Amino acid sequence: MKLPKELREKKDLGGKASKGKTCSVNECNELAIRSLSENKWNKYVEKTKLKIEEESKRNKIYLCKAHYKEVNKIRKSEEKIYQKKGFLDNANSQGSKKGKWEGI
Repeated sequence: MKLPKELREKKDLGGKASKGKTCSVNECNELAIRSLSENKWNKYVEKTKLKIEEESKRNKIYLCKAHYKEVNKIRKSEEKIYQKKGFLDNANSQGSKKGKWEGI
């Protein structure tokens, strides 16, 4: 999804992250553009081997543009894997049944 030019220039993309929060990754002082739920995104952050500051762990993870890009790449690749597995499982279960036109 492409953002309007006004939002891209201001980098005003997230809820609380736009209010001057900094990135939650250790030794990163960039301005955060995303505030993410720790419950949903923590496994992806761990797979990228990023170290999150302990005091910032309050159910939100704030990420700058560069770190968000890394984490999102992992998330998308995992979702694609699960989507393909589900697709193949459905195809195999339907393959044993004969369709309406296959018996003719």
